[in-house]
Amino acid sequence: MKKEKYFEAELSEQDDNAFSLIADIEDNDEQYDTKIKLNGKVPVLPLRNMVLFPGIFMPVTIGRKSSLKLVKDAEKKKALIAVVCQKSAQVESPNIDDLHLIGAMAKVVRILEMPDQSTTVILQGVKRITLQELTDTSPYLKGKADLFDEEIPPKEDKEFIALVDSCKDLTLRYLQTTEGAHLDSEFAIKNMANNIFLVNFICTNLPLKKEEKIELLLITSLRERAYRLLEILNREVQLAEIKASIQMRAREDIDQQQREYFLQQQIKTIQDELGGSGQEQEIEEMRKKGNFMNWSSDVMAVFEKELAKLERTHPQSPDFSVQLNYLQTMLNLPWGMYTVDNVNLKNAEKILNKDHYGLEKVKERILEHLAVLKLKGDMKSPIICLYGPPGVGKTSLGRSIAESLKRKYIRMSLGGVHDEAEIRGHRKTYIGAMPGRIIKSLIKAGSSNPVFILDEIDKINSDRQGDPSSALLEVLDPEQNHSFHDNYLDVDYDLSKVMFVATANNINQIPPPLLDRMELIEISGYITEEKVEIARKHLVPKAMEANGLNSKKINSPLKIGKPTLEAIIENYTRESGVRELEKKIGKILRKAARMYATDGYFSPSDIKPSDLYDFLGAPEYTHDKYQGNDYAGVVTGLAWTAVGGEILFIETSLSRGKGNKLTLTGNLGDVMKESAMLALEYIKSHAALLNIDEDIFDNWNIHLHVPEGAIPKDGPSAGITMVTALASAFTQRKVKANLAMTGEITLRGKVLPVGGIKEKILAAKRAGIKEIILSVENKKNIDEIEDMYLKGLDFHYVSDIKEVLAIALTNHKVVDAIDFTAKKNETK
Repeated sequence: MKKEKYFEAELSEQDDNAFSLIADIEDNDEQYDTKIKLNGKVPVLPLRNMVLFPGIFMPVTIGRKSSLKLVKDAEKKKALIAVVCQKSAQVESPNIDDLHLIGAMAKVVRILEMPDQSTTVILQGVKRITLQELTDTSPYLKGKADLFDEEIPPKEDKEFIALVDSCKDLTLRYLQTTEGAHLDSEFAIKNMANNIFLVNFICTNLPLKKEEKIELLLITSLRERAYRLLEILNREVQLAEIKASIQMRAREDIDQQQREYFLQQQIKTIQDELGGSGQEQEIEEMRKKGNFMNWSSDVMAVFEKELAKLERTHPQSPDFSVQLNYLQTMLNLPWGMYTVDNVNLKNAEKILNKDHYGLEKVKERILEHLAVLKLKGDMKSPIICLYGPPGVGKTSLGRSIAESLKRKYIRMSLGGVHDEAEIRGHRKTYIGAMPGRIIKSLIKAGSSNPVFILDEIDKINSDRQGDPSSALLEVLDPEQNHSFHDNYLDVDYDLSKVMFVATANNINQIPPPLLDRMELIEISGYITEEKVEIARKHLVPKAMEANGLNSKKINSPLKIGKPTLEAIIENYTRESGVRELEKKIGKILRKAARMYATDGYFSPSDIKPSDLYDFLGAPEYTHDKYQGNDYAGVVTGLAWTAVGGEILFIETSLSRGKGNKLTLTGNLGDVMKESAMLALEYIKSHAALLNIDEDIFDNWNIHLHVPEGAIPKDGPSAGITMVTALASAFTQRKVKANLAMTGEITLRGKVLPVGGIKEKILAAKRAGIKEIILSVENKKNIDEIEDMYLKGLDFHYVSDIKEVLAIALTNHKVVDAIDFTAKKNETK
């Protein structure tokens, strides 16, 4: 069909009357009625992939010399020729078996010499023929053929008219859908009025398969031929529309890509005129910055390799941003950048004392580090773990350390962290990869030797995503952290100059390998006196500022004195730290601010303990007070709690019964129950020492109770207290007034040391205790406490329970003492 389209174009340029010729013939049906007689041989013109129908003009490009001679002879003699189609286009010299026997007689209308030196002949079909045989092959094919007519429906046949109209509409639809269809074909079809000619014209010129055209030519009835043509046209139109839809979608994609490509090229051209693209400028800036970085040769080699990879990556590729982020991370890290430490010990001590009251051990350890740093000039930073109850200032202490050292301060909360990648980062090949929080914090600090607070290190969790505490082993080991390996960075980074300070509430929850890498410093709870000073120096001024009471608009100052602060601590808070105290002070100051904003003055301006009811309501807590020694079997012990020390009463009562029954109440733990059994066994085995009749144990039941049964109690600290309570109950002797004790016992009667001595001592002092019995091994704990907290207290250091009983039990029996001999005498 390409040759046909090319010919039609050439024909329209050479002969403007080409389509007028077609019009003349199609309006004239004489050619269908022409009587042709075939006598003898007729010239046979074999065509390749072309089928000629009666009445139709068809241009044919002549290639064979024999065919060219045939058409020239026919033109001269005005003779008709037989036109048939070859079965295979590759056959150069066909015989009868290589030809379709159905064809058409045609006349040569015109021979044209084309500009490309080829020859084109215009043929017009006249009648259908059937080729019987070939008789000659030289100088061209000749043979015998039989004519056979077509069954032509009458002009008034409405069915045929409608059928042809449908074929016409489908053909026009096909030509409009098919890309490259010639406008002349569409014009010719629209202007054809002869239905017979139109059907044959479509069959000839539509690009159908050769086999289908032969099939159509074989159909004698024009109505049946039109029906078959309609089926073929329906199929071809559907295929053409599907193909056009596919091509349209493909063209849209290609057009969008080409548009983006051209726009990118324009942008690149503009950027080149301005001195290079943004990506090229950025890469060049990174290269220049990398040349000034304090890198080792290994890190520099990695940077150069990754930068070269970035240059080879297209800016529109997703890998470009990944690679760019990685290189920016490398450049933003403070490689070899250190702040200068302040080694002025007096100034550092002043800052630590200003920010925190007490905490002498911690301050001493920091100052020791500074002293070594001053003498040596450089040292591996220690890993300090501050542990203690909440609210005692562990986290804020890290900020003070950073300020005293003049270092950058970083705080990283580890509470609830359960992904190892939070510490070590993700590999950069993952989608959304990023460095670990250690590296990100160093980028934020801009220094390689900050004070790094690892807050709540005991709250780390582990699950299927890894164990973050194991990832911290390398971070917190001074022998390993000089080459810390982050998965995202993928090169070693020096953390040896970082001063890590970990905080924890409970060191028992920290894995032993991690705990072994840290230097533990305990921060115990504050005593009342320390809380008063913290509130006076820090909490009250801070709350005043927060509530607008330091404003210039305030004429008269508001005062909260030490007795008031102490009353708040004793009656409205129960904690080791000062968070709850800070809240209570804030509540008071908010109410005072409302008073001033409403009335213009404070009422009262000096808040006394008696005013606290109006500000805070009824007291929320009450501390136990010493209750005297009027009862036998009641002894005051000392206990440690998470919110400070408390006094503890051990009560013992005896009742007649079968004996050997010990009842324990007061929500006691296993250790405390064992201490009670130990105490009873010791009393039984040393009954003679206390002048106790052994028959008492068989006739009296023992009930030991620790008040406040809703509160769980456990620990060995009440061991000697229980022994003294049982001894007092069995002997009915009074316990020395204003005496308290704490210590663990053994079955042999040895008194062992216990913990929490400072808190217990302060609790005893608050309760009005004057004398305290301790293990001799606890004397070192007393020596560490400041004298101001020990004033008014006498200490008895013992090593055996006999010493305890000698000090605690007096020779005075209580009023209404139990007569253990009465029942025995009645029996006698």
